[in-house]
Amino acid sequence: MSKPTLEESVRDSLQDYFCDLDGETPVDVYDMVLRLVEKPMLEVVMAQAEHNQSRAAQWLGLNRNTLRKKLVEHQML
Repeated sequence: MSKPTLEESVRDSLQDYFCDLDGETPVDVYDMVLRLVEKPMLEVVMAQAEHNQSRAAQWLGLNRNTLRKKLVEHQML
């Protein structure tokens, strides 16, 4: 069996999340998912870019200052 795609993994995780709520009303799902996905994405991209912020920003399609702000928000600097 092949590995699930990133899209499938996110979908499955969200479905599990809603099941785990057991009827409770979810709050700020969009922000929660972005927060939870953004940090590991930044960790992997920074490692692959050998911690070169300019290169990582280019790969991510971000301005270097925006990347730096996100790294600070996630306490990665």
